Amino acid sequence: MSLAVRVTSLVGLVTTAIFVLSAWGIEYSIQRHFSRMDLAELQSAWASVDAALHRDGASSSGVAQSHELVDAIAGGHDVYFVVRDANGRLLYGTTAPDLDALGEKVPATTHLTLDTLHIWRTDHHVYRGAVLRSGNKTVVVATAIDFHLQYLRELQNALWAGTLMASLISVLVAALAVRQGHAPLRRISARMREMTTERLHTRLDPKHVPVELVDLAAAFNAMLTRIEQGFARLRNVSADIAHELRTPVTNLTTQTQVALSKARDVDAYREILYSNLEEFERMGAMISDMLFLAQAEQGPMRRDAAGIDLHAEIRSLFDYFEAWAEDRGVSLELNGQVGRVEGDREMLRRALSNLIANAIRYTQHGQSVHLRLSQDERWVRIEICNPGNIPSEHLPHLFDRFYRVDPSRQRRGEGAGLGLAIVKSIVEAHAGQVEVTSENGKTCFSVRLPGAHLSSQVTHAK
Repeated sequence: MSLAVRVTSLVGLVTTAIFVLSAWGIEYSIQRHFSRMDLAELQSAWASVDAALHRDGASSSGVAQSHELVDAIAGGHDVYFVVRDANGRLLYGTTAPDLDALGEKVPATTHLTLDTLHIWRTDHHVYRGAVLRSGNKTVVVATAIDFHLQYLRELQNALWAGTLMASLISVLVAALAVRQGHAPLRRISARMREMTTERLHTRLDPKHVPVELVDLAAAFNAMLTRIEQGFARLRNVSADIAHELRTPVTNLTTQTQVALSKARDVDAYREILYSNLEEFERMGAMISDMLFLAQAEQGPMRRDAAGIDLHAEIRSLFDYFEAWAEDRGVSLELNGQVGRVEGDREMLRRALSNLIANAIRYTQHGQSVHLRLSQDERWVRIEICNPGNIPSEHLPHLFDRFYRVDPSRQRRGEGAGLGLAIVKSIVEAHAGQVEVTSENGKTCFSVRLPGAHLSSQVTHAK
């Protein structure tokens, strides 16, 4: 069942119930009003009769002379009464229908209230009355209620016809209101259907939707932004991959064509094969890095974590890079001491290795690369600094794939521009953060990792 049908049905049921209850309340109220009117008239008649009986005493001759009382009570009000003695003999009364039928069925009482009133029918009329006792006499008082009943029947017909009509109108109005209320949803749906991969820049304007749909429009726009960014990254990665692979493939093609252009000796072929092998190894490393990043982007995956002594690991990496650093005339310095961190040893070692290698590569001869370890209640910090500035416009993009401050370095075989992207993926997989600053002639990469006491929060990319 559609939302519009459910809402319309609910509104119809509620309004119909309200109309029915209102009609019943009106009818009941008028019935009570007529009952109280009849009671007031009968009480007045009973008071007059009772007073006359007490004034005239038990003398039947005295009572029989009270014709004025009969005229006063029954005059123009459709009120009837009869008075009988203890033996059932008629003393006096109005010209009336068979009031004895009521007297024979209803016990006599001394008080006239709504509860002591009774209704009975004759062949042509309906009466409301009561049987009362005054001394040793029985008094039956009654009033015709044909007019009241006729009015109630007409009112009842009008009320239920009005209720039916009002219910139908309310359902129709509710259906129109729901349809009109859903118009913004239909417009949003139409806009959504218009959106394609070529029109992801289109957004819903929250100012042109009802307040209730502002959150929906904002969430949809945010989703489009994420999708657009994902498509943009996919296009950029595809273009970058094509660009990065074009150079080694071109080199391999050129070298092979040169090798085949004429006959050469074994040493020449061996040299060409070694050169091709270097290109293949570079392509293999780039493909491996791309696969790692693709796996990291699929989401964090838990692996068995172990306690890692960062100070010892960095010392081990210094030993690994020592020969290269000495060859470039760069010294490595480590300061500070921290506790253990929880994480994947090989992944963290790879991230630190990329940062140290990057610092050595861009440090001039005779200068130093400084590593400083520190710790607070929450984080373990690793800061790697080397001399040299990076223009501020490049800093936000350093952790993007295939990004290089100096594109010419790729032609000199200095990597594919994936190292810092891998560092960021590894650090974030360990619930950490990495950032870069470059000022006052010094560039610093800062890595923050949770301490061992936060190990339960550490997740790892496969």
